[in-house]
Amino acid sequence: MRSDISSREDIKLIITKFYDLLLADDNMLPFFKEIVLKNQLEYHLEIITDFWNDILFYTNSYQNNVLQKHLDKNTFIEFRKEHFSAWASYFFLTIDNLFEGEKSLKMKNRAQSIATVMQLKMKIYEKK
Repeated sequence: MRSDISSREDIKLIITKFYDLLLADDNMLPFFKEIVLKNQLEYHLEIITDFWNDILFYTNSYQNNVLQKHLDKNTFIEFRKEHFSAWASYFFLTIDNLFEGEKSLKMKNRAQSIATVMQLKMKIYEKK
């Protein structure tokens, strides 16, 4: 039995392993190419870790608008439904491989909610 997520360090492990999968996927890499080329991946991982730490442990570290960041990115690289499917698949796989429990389930549920809202805002459900 795996333990549940209990710290920011656990979240950082999830995010790091998750990004290993994203960056190995040729369909997902374009969304992160600029971050990698500018050698800002570690900084980006810290920001994403702060975001999830706020959600799971009610801290107040993340200072950006996650939806707006993705809407802005969508003007340069168009998100499609398959991008969200891959993202969710990798995210859930990473969490499930490392942890289980209440916080793990909360992280997956919140991720699914966020992905759904982003797709609605990007009008992806309306695209054929």
